[in-house]
Amino acid sequence: MKLSMNLAMKHRILFAILMSLVLTFFMSAWVTFLNVGLIEGFLDYWMHAWILAWPAAGVISFISGPGIHRFAHYLARTEAG
Repeated sequence: MKLSMNLAMKHRILFAILMSLVLTFFMSAWVTFLNVGLIEGFLDYWMHAWILAWPAAGVISFISGPGIHRFAHYLARTEAG
């Protein structure tokens, strides 16, 4: 039996993976820089922080994404009048 996934669910999963990857990649660099500066081994500290942050952010994005999307849509409609 072949499992199929609808397009909306594929989009939701891919969006959560990609958005969390990009956000955690840059945010972990920024926070690592603020905490330790540009020291020898910065890349190792940064990659360690990123590897720890990405899975958590992916799950959080997947779970909270639809609600945040609805809220943003609501705010946009409210702003438009």
